[in-house]
Amino acid sequence: MKKAIQYMLISAIGFTLLNTFIKYLNHFNVYQIVFFRSIGSLFFTVPFLLKNKIYSLGNKRKLLVLRSVFGFISMVLFFSSLKLISMGSAVSIRYIAPIFAIVFAVLILKEQIKKVQWLACVIAFLGVVIIKGFDIEMNVLGLLYALLSAFFAGIVYIIIRKIGDKDHPMVIVNYFMIISGIISGCLSLFYWKMPQLWEWFVLFSLGIFGYFGQYYMTKALQSSETNMVAPLKYVEVVFTMIIGVIWFKEIYNIYNLIGILLVVSGLIINVLSKQSK
Repeated sequence: MKKAIQYMLISAIGFTLLNTFIKYLNHFNVYQIVFFRSIGSLFFTVPFLLKNKIYSLGNKRKLLVLRSVFGFISMVLFFSSLKLISMGSAVSIRYIAPIFAIVFAVLILKEQIKKVQWLACVIAFLGVVIIKGFDIEMNVLGLLYALLSAFFAGIVYIIIRKIGDKDHPMVIVNYFMIISGIISGCLSLFYWKMPQLWEWFVLFSLGIFGYFGQYYMTKALQSSETNMVAPLKYVEVVFTMIIGVIWFKEIYNIYNLIGILLVVSGLIINVLSKQSK
């Protein structure tokens, strides 16, 4: 259990640094940022597949492509939201993707959902309403980007469920990074800005932090019971808020904090309810 907690904390730090550097690269077009985020991760996924002799083309190719396209859209929208609203708000709102996934699971997969999960949905969305409703200075477009990012991420969760164990997780990630890299690479040509020496390092580090965030989150979930460690992934919201206040001088009023707390509480309730008998 101790190892699992350590892994999840390392994961949260990885994702927090990813969010921070994206915010720092605010002067670059979002497609160029997505391009480097994708290319950086391929330096890890491709060698892994080759070393373990895993069939990289996958079995559920249509679903793999769909997952990648919707994942790309979600990533672009999330990175765009980080440019317009505080990091803590963007991250917490984007994390309601599992709530959207619940709705899609009922409508598309015809799954039965517990009443407590619906309660979790209401709590999380109430948090979003409070985050915006009492903050007249919050950028509406940034909030919309974060919500749409969560919406498309919810679709991604459903597609991954449909893929199931037919493809290795690293194959899914590799598809996502390749397709995102190709699309963002083509689109970024219209907005390309030559990075300075330090910025090259920061841009390539996006893929590194993103990969290790995902890697250690997976190790944490594999090392202990999901309901014991999964709620810890939301500590990323706390880490991100702290760095936002210190580095970017972001300001959170009492309503922002209450809203974020409600969002995270709803998500934790959802995680715990899915693990209960």
